[in-house]
Amino acid sequence: MSAETDPAVLELRNVTKTYRVKQGLFGKASLLTAVDDVSLSLPRGEVLGLVGESGCGKSTLAKILLGLEMPSSGQVLIDGTEIRAQDRLSLARRIQPIFQDPYSSLNPRKTIFDIISLPLRVHRVGGRAEWDRKVREILDIVGLPARVMETYPSQMSGGQRQRVAIARALIMKPEIVICDEPTSALDVSVQSQILNLLGDLRREFGLTYLFISHDLAVVEHLATRVAVMYLGRIVEEADVAGLFDEAMHPYTRALLKSVLTPEPGLGVPDTQLGVAYPNPIDPPSGCQFHPRCPMATEYCQTTKPVPIPTRTGHVECHLHDPNNPMKNEKVA
Repeated sequence: MSAETDPAVLELRNVTKTYRVKQGLFGKASLLTAVDDVSLSLPRGEVLGLVGESGCGKSTLAKILLGLEMPSSGQVLIDGTEIRAQDRLSLARRIQPIFQDPYSSLNPRKTIFDIISLPLRVHRVGGRAEWDRKVREILDIVGLPARVMETYPSQMSGGQRQRVAIARALIMKPEIVICDEPTSALDVSVQSQILNLLGDLRREFGLTYLFISHDLAVVEHLATRVAVMYLGRIVEEADVAGLFDEAMHPYTRALLKSVLTPEPGLGVPDTQLGVAYPNPIDPPSGCQFHPRCPMATEYCQTTKPVPIPTRTGHVECHLHDPNNPMKNEKVA
């Protein structure tokens, strides 16, 4: 069944998450919008890459999907059922995380067997003999020998620890896996191994991934669709081929320019965006990207963009808005 007709296993409808943040000891509390009216649909078996700079709201969105945070407004649905209506254990059976740092996400005082078998014990699946069998099976699937069961995380390399984290996430056979920058803490040589493993596991078990990263090169390797996040909003969404061949939002283009390539003589890439990321407590007016956008017009400074349908998704940019009266003008 195609992605167009396959019902979404994971869906976000107008999800917003705000926090009250106090600035200084005697400062007035301000409202910070970490996730701003986000709608996404993820068909079963697909991989949605969520990209953006640090602080744009990616990890907050991941916490909402895992039930660790509740949205301030909007809905999160798994197979059409809202996440609020599901108890924590039922939710944990269906959706599991793989975190960014395998060094801190594993308990250093527990053996690898204890770490991987913990979900089985929490969900009261079988006894010691079954735990032992299932742990051996999942270790073999992720490419680790059974002898590591009695070792500790400190005795393993970064890549091996991340394989343990993947094994722990998959031992209950979830439908959805939230991968929150799962390769960013690893050496480049190990990153490709973990990405290839995640791809193999997706095909073998029919997994659905939300793959969060700041690195578009990593996302291109694994994702089927890409959503680009800026200051809590999805500013562009498209399939992988469409986004990498014909990115429409200036921010997406800047991210693509920042990807390191092996081509000699290019040096370190420059996004041309400067270093000043906007304050999310006091975001810019109009299009929030306009202070950093080389294509911004006066219209961008005053008018908030709306999603414009594209061939494979949408883009929030006045450059592509047929109703923009200053579409062909540019701020000097």
